[in-house]
Amino acid sequence: MYNYYVYILKCADGSYYTGITNDIARRFEEHQLGKNKECYTFKKRPVIMEFHQEFNDVLQAIYFEKKLKGWTRAKKKALIEGDFDRLQVLAECRNSTHYKYDPNKESEE
Repeated sequence: MYNYYVYILKCADGSYYTGITNDIARRFEEHQLGKNKECYTFKKRPVIMEFHQEFNDVLQAIYFEKKLKGWTRAKKKALIEGDFDRLQVLAECRNSTHYKYDPNKESEE
């Protein structure tokens, strides 16, 4: 049985790359050495491993990777820094119709 890893790399240009692998050391080396010329990180080396999370279930790992890829840079940075309070605030709905943020509705306090 494999373990699977979802990871975030910080590229030399400051951008983030999110990926998934079953061998994190090998995959990091491939990114660092530029083994795949088609990969996003090829022209953005060197890279730094900023975050990784281990999974026993490949489907959970795939789900989490897809979720992270949809996140803003600010949310990824909060995750990397372990700032879960900021991550929660960034994840809240800021839609004008949302009760908590509608200035026309009275507060329950």
